[in-house]
This record gives sequence, structure tokens and C-alpha cells, in this order.
Amino acid sequence: MSVTIYHNPRCSKSRQTLQLLRDNGVEPTIIEYLKMPPDVATLEQLLNMLGLEPRELMRKKESAYKEAGLDATSLSRAALLQGMVDHPQLIERPIVVCGGKAAIGRPPEQVLSIL
Repeated sequence: MSVTIYHNPRCSKSRQTLQLLRDNGVEPTIIEYLKMPPDVATLEQLLNMLGLEPRELMRKKESAYKEAGLDATSLSRAALLQGMVDHPQLIERPIVVCGGKAAIGRPPEQVLSIL
């Protein structure tokens, strides 16, 4: 079983989710998405697996959200996706992918449903 986690080591929920995976015998592929941001195509895949729209995957309380103008309701889907590529800190975390399914680890136990 191949499992991937989009991880931010500075985030407590991300660290807890990674530990939960390991506690359940899963050693995931770790993508530190702040160092290696997903491209638009990858974000589209993640959104499809999560059943979310771009804004639903964005951390709207981060200062970069408003500073980059991503709070404008007139923005297209493509513009929102590019905003996440340009400002990966806005992507909700952690995201775990397994077997064509994805889950956000908030709370961390939520990812167990896709394993």
C-alpha cells in the first residue's frame, strides 16, 4: 500500500498525522509541500479525491490569502489554483493520499478512513 503525506514539519497536526500513520505501520512518502509545492495538475487531482473546491482547501486566515488578493470572489478556479502553487502555505494540511483517495488530517484520525 502506497501512502503519501503532504507534510509541514512545523505544523502540529501534520506531525501528529505522520506519527499516527507510523503508529499504524505505515511509512508514507513524505512531500514537504512548502519546499516542493504541488503543481496545478496535482492540486486538481487532490481536489477531486477530496471532493473539494479550491477555496475549501485554502487556509483563509493566513495573511498571504488577502495579501495575494485571493479573497476576491471574482477569481477563477485557475487563478485560485495558481495562488496555491505560488503560496503553498495556503494549502490546508496535512493531506494524505492512499489508493486513489485523499483525506485531510484535521483531526489526524480522519486519515485512517482511507487506509
